[in-house]
Amino acid sequence: SHIMSEYGRMTDTERDQIDQDAQVFMRTCADAIHQLRTEAHKGVQSSQVKEHRTAVLDFIEDYLKRVCKLYSEQRAIRVKRVIDKKRL
Repeated sequence: SHIMSEYGRMTDTERDQIDQDAQVFMRTCADAIHQLRTEAHKGVQSSQVKEHRTAVLDFIEDYLKRVCKLYSEQRAIRVKRVIDKKRL
């Protein structure tokens, strides 16, 4: 209990840094997926290999989108709490 109270609270600066890092990370991942998709379609491959790579990249891209949505929801909750605090 003492440890949680001492270390459990983050400052707004720490939260802002995490938000900024998360946005950079998500952008980097999206760029990497796009680059992999471009590279996956280059070269001569069987249609089965192309379909497999496309399916894998679609899955990864969908997962990233779900993570981004979850992040956005959490950020919206944080913003709402800040607004509510200012109203009081």
